[in-house]
Parts: sequence; C-alpha cells; structure tokens
Amino acid sequence: MSKPSFFVDFSLLRQNAHFRAVFVARMMSVFALGILTVAVPVQIHQLTGSTLQVGLAMALDGVGMFVGLMCGGVLADRFDRRRLILLARGLCGTGFLVLALNSFVAAPSVLALYLVSLWDGFFGAMGITALMAAIPAIVGRDNLPAAGALSMLTVRFGGVMAPMVGGIVIAGAGVSWNYLLAGIGTLGTLIPLTRLPSLKPEGYEPEHPLRALREGLQFLFEHKVVGAVIAAGTLQALLGAIRVLFPALAQEGWGGGAFEVGLMYSAVPLGAMIGAFTSGWVGGLRRPGAMLLGCVLASSLTVASLGLVGHLLPGLVALALLGYFGSIASLLQFTLVQGHTPDRLLGRVNSLWNAQDVVGDAAGALGLGALGRALAPVAAVGWFGAAAAAIALAMTAGFGSLRRLGALAGPGEMPAGEAPDPATP
Repeated sequence: MSKPSFFVDFSLLRQNAHFRAVFVARMMSVFALGILTVAVPVQIHQLTGSTLQVGLAMALDGVGMFVGLMCGGVLADRFDRRRLILLARGLCGTGFLVLALNSFVAAPSVLALYLVSLWDGFFGAMGITALMAAIPAIVGRDNLPAAGALSMLTVRFGGVMAPMVGGIVIAGAGVSWNYLLAGIGTLGTLIPLTRLPSLKPEGYEPEHPLRALREGLQFLFEHKVVGAVIAAGTLQALLGAIRVLFPALAQEGWGGGAFEVGLMYSAVPLGAMIGAFTSGWVGGLRRPGAMLLGCVLASSLTVASLGLVGHLLPGLVALALLGYFGSIASLLQFTLVQGHTPDRLLGRVNSLWNAQDVVGDAAGALGLGALGRALAPVAAVGWFGAAAAAIALAMTAGFGSLRRLGALAGPGEMPAGEAPDPATP
C-alpha cells in the first residue's frame, strides 16, 4: 500500500473520466463566474453612481441563490441529477448572454441587471446543489477527500485569478465583452458535462416538496454527526465575514491604505489555496471530526489574534492562516456531509449545507458591522474572534459524536459508535 502524499492527490483525474469532465467544467465555470462578479457591480455603478444599487444587485443574487438552493435540493433528490446540472448551466449561460446584449444597447437597462442577478443566483445554486449531490456516485465515497480537495483547489485558484482577468477585460474592452466571455464559458461547460452518465437518486419516494424539505431538516437534527458538521460550518462561515472590517482595520488600526486592504483580501484565498494544495493527508485522518472542530477553534483564535497585532505583516500571516484552517475545515465538511448522508437525501442536505454558508456569512457581516460601529476596528475583531473561540470550545465539548468519530466508513458501513440512521432505507 502506497504512503499517503502530503499534497493533493491528482490521480483521480487520471483514473476517473467522469470526474475529469466535472473538473474541467468546474474550472470553466469558476472562471466565467469570477470575471462576471467584477462586471455587474462595475456596470451598475457606471450607470447609477449608487453603491446602494450595487448592493441591491448583490442582495438579489443572494436571494436567488438561497431559493435556488432550497428548490434545487428537493429537485436533485427527485429527478436525474445530470439533467438538472445541464439545465441549470444552460439557463445560467443564457442569462449571461442577455447581460451582454443589454450592455451593447445605447441605454442599458438597470432593471435587466437586477432580474438577471436574481435569475442566475437561482439557477447557479440549483446547478451546484445537483452537482454536489452527484459527486459520491461519480467518484465513490472512498474518494471523497481527493474529489473535495481537487474541487476546492479549482475554486480557490479561480477565486484569485478570475477577478483579475475580469478587471483586465473590462479595462481593455469594456463590460460587454466580459459578459460575452462569461456566457460562452458557462455554455461551454455543457460540452464535458454531457459525458456524464444518468445520475438518478436512489430510493426516491414521491412526496410534497415542502414535506421533502422538512425531511432533510429532520435528518440534520436527528443525525448527530451531520448536524454537528453543519453547526460547525455555520461558525466557520461567520468568521469569514471579517472581511467587512478590512478597510477600517487597515486604515485605522494599522495605518495603511487601499494597497494594504487589497493585500488583506488576497491573504485569505492565498492561505486557502495552500490548504487545498497540501491537503493530501486529510483522507487518512483517524479522527476527522475532532480535526474539524480543531480547525474551527484555530480559525476563531486566529481572528482574535488580529485584535492583538499592531502591524500589517503579522496581520497578513494571521489572515493566511485563517484561509488555511478554513480550507481544511471546508474539505472536512464536504467529506463528512457527503459520506454520512444517504443518497436519497444528498440533494436536500447539500442545499441546506450551502444555505448555512450563505446565511452564516450574511449574519456575520451584519453582526460585525454593528460591532464595528460600537468599538474600534481592532477591538471589534478581537472580541468577535474571542466570542467565536468560546462557542467553538463549547461545540467541541458538546459534540461528542463528532469529536469521537472515526475514519470515514465505506459505502454501506456505519462509523464505529454511531447508531443507524432511522431515515436510511
């Protein structure tokens, strides 16, 4: 038996043609969406000069995403997931081409930008929910850590490079070509994705959509491991919201300016990318649940340390560590949620898992915004991190099933010490 590598295992791409198709499509999609995230706020600000309207477009995208997650979870457990992925990607790409046409006219419509933001948020979330639910069937549950690390590496790399490419395209050719590239790139993902086999959910029983969604929620509350993973993930998502304090922290706490703020925003994804690239050891963990809780605690303490450092350099190191711990925590969440959820519930549970990320980030941003008005930025981030660390310690003490969880069981097996799930057929 070969010794596990410290770095991410790329052999899955070589051995599994279906996952290779997903990987290629994911890379194309991440870059298409990345260059688009720059264009929409830039064009709205050019047309209106209002940051409020920029925020409204982002809020509508978030609303569409949340609703798309809820609907996509139910649909992914009812219909062929391959068809849902293709449908959602096709409709997203069509929406981007509509934005391109709108930008080419003499008087672009701001309303169109709002409506397409809602449209693409909805179908984008539906597509990613169906894709995540299909991953265990495509790679097998034993390969989930490697699949998650490769997917995460794609997202992190695209998150760093795609906005830069989008800015260059806008500066050189304008937002119209940015939208056009995003639309063509997204529709281009359909080419590799058509190679996927039929991905029908197992054990589907016809029921009302609201009842189906309630069953997914009930599973989270009844399954001690998956429910605890989602709770830990919510706290990790709250910590990611500290980016709202970056401008104030750099200017008022560390005496910096726009350049320093840019470095702060880059430090977190850089650490996350390093975490994804060096995550080969995660698949061999004997106590993945304890490591997840440890990463959340370490992330909390890292945020708290930002209230103690008085200079940019140690602050950037702390932010890179936050990205690293968050990357490992996200990979462990993916592996544990996918590995401990029955196939017939994967769509709904994945939708709820992604929804907690959206809600947790929004709640953290609101809480930090209010705390930042009451306290100085350095004090605000310090107290926020300390409170999160206290919650993480309480989770570690209270989530005994997750803390004691052994290595991920193979398909059809139950982890040691865990009772069979009553909802599992």
